[in-house]
Amino acid sequence: MKGRTNIRHDAEYTLRLFRLYRKYHASIYPSNFPGLSGMLNKIKNYATWGEISREMLIELLKKRGRIVGGEKFTQSILSEKLNVKSIEELADKIINGEIILHEQELIKPVFRLRPPKKGFKRSTRKTFSEGGELGYRGNEINELLKKMI
Repeated sequence: MKGRTNIRHDAEYTLRLFRLYRKYHASIYPSNFPGLSGMLNKIKNYATWGEISREMLIELLKKRGRIVGGEKFTQSILSEKLNVKSIEELADKIINGEIILHEQELIKPVFRLRPPKKGFKRSTRKTFSEGGELGYRGNEINELLKKMI
C-alpha cells in the first residue's frame, strides 16, 4: 500500500519475507502459518490484509496468476504439472491448505496488482480501524482486490 522509502528496518525485512518488494503486490499465506500474526503486526502501518473469499481467489488466479516464466495458467499446465482440472479446483486446494503458494516452485507466490480503480476512499496513513486503508480489514479485502484486479 505504501512505498518503501523511509520505513523501519524490521518492517522492511518483514515485507521482504512476505515477498512484497513493491507497492500493489499481493501474496497469499495460510492463516495457520507460524508467526503470521506477529509479522503482520510489524507491517500494519505499511500494508493491508484480510481473508480472501473463494470467488475472489478464483478471479485473482485467472487474471493475475502466473507460473514461473511469466506465463498465464493454461489447461495443459494445470493438468500436467499441478494435477488439477481447473482454476476453481486449484483455488479450493489453496484454501484447504493442500497447495501452499510460497512452498511450491511452479506458481509465482506474488500477484502484481494495479492501483485501485477510482482511488482509495480513505487515508493511506491510518489503519482500517481508525478509518484508513492500512492494517487488518477482514472480508473487506475482497472489495479492495476487486478494484485492483
